[in-house]
Amino acid sequence: MTAKAKPADTISPEDAIDPSKALVPSVQRVNEVRVKEGFWPKLGRVASRIPFANPVVSVYYAARDPETPMAAKGIMLGALAYFVMPVDAIPDVLAGIGFTDDAAVITAVIATLGANVKKRHRELAEKALEKLR
Repeated sequence: MTAKAKPADTISPEDAIDPSKALVPSVQRVNEVRVKEGFWPKLGRVASRIPFANPVVSVYYAARDPETPMAAKGIMLGALAYFVMPVDAIPDVLAGIGFTDDAAVITAVIATLGANVKKRHRELAEKALEKLR
């Protein structure tokens, strides 16, 4: 291993959200673990404060669906990892603007990959959010 090479398990936050690396298997695995461990706890803390909770959860269910193409999953997991990570372009604790960057990332994913977010994903999201509220 060269001095600049990184082991697969030490992916930086920048690597995790870099769209050009979304389909790199090691980045995808790291994002999947981050989302698996951090998504529901964070959503439980912030669901009442974010107006885009339903799209976030819909993307989560689409990313977990075996029928969603692998390329779409990689990009969705990158967006969800950005939502989950504590390192943020605009800190989530800033009232009023803290989640605007997260909303922008999720909106961009839905704009480009919206065909992969099916009605069943949106219905599952609504049910999950009803339970959280």
